[in-house]
Amino acid sequence: MTDVRRWIAVVIYATAMALVESAVVTYLRVFLDRVDPYQPNPFPVQAWLIHTEVVREAATLIMLCVVGWLAGRTRRNRLGYFLIAFGVWDIFYYVFLVPMSGWPRSLLDWDILFLIPLPWWGPVLAPVSIAALMVVGGTLMSQFEQGEHTLWPGRWSWWSGLGGGLLALYVFMADALHAADWSEETLSNLLPTRFNWPLFLVALALMAAPVLDMCRQYWRRPQ
Repeated sequence: MTDVRRWIAVVIYATAMALVESAVVTYLRVFLDRVDPYQPNPFPVQAWLIHTEVVREAATLIMLCVVGWLAGRTRRNRLGYFLIAFGVWDIFYYVFLVPMSGWPRSLLDWDILFLIPLPWWGPVLAPVSIAALMVVGGTLMSQFEQGEHTLWPGRWSWWSGLGGGLLALYVFMADALHAADWSEETLSNLLPTRFNWPLFLVALALMAAPVLDMCRQYWRRPQ
């Protein structure tokens, strides 16, 4: 199978996985009367159901890692295919939610993005922006591994991307990190009121460094 066909196969898998994820989340939110997650008492459920959601999220990450591992042949393009799978899954998750539930109404609607290790909150536009970077970066990693002309970020851009990722995690979890305590009751009732866009844009710019570095290498490679 050529690299292009592997890329197509991973995109199809991630899109189908996003459809399943959207359906599951729609069922759950309709059942809990939380189609729009940004409302008072966003987790009006028993502890066991929250724990089940945490396990489901962990299983989702495992599935994305495994498809990246199976699609790739080296550590480099395995990472690339994982990034593609994660980014496509995240983007199409929201694409499918719209016709299923009527939400999000805009890219600025707030969502509970993740629960591990603490609740992540942010407007839909924020994770979708990161997902788009992952798809582009993963494509460059997986489709241009050709001997000495292999595209791979330099050390400085890797550190920049890592720093940006950690900064983005802080922005998403800032309210949870600054909560009076990390008890289940406190975190379940947490409802952020402000998203730190300036700090997130700095994080996004830092995360874009590896992608821009590979783009620079692509345009400078011998034809």
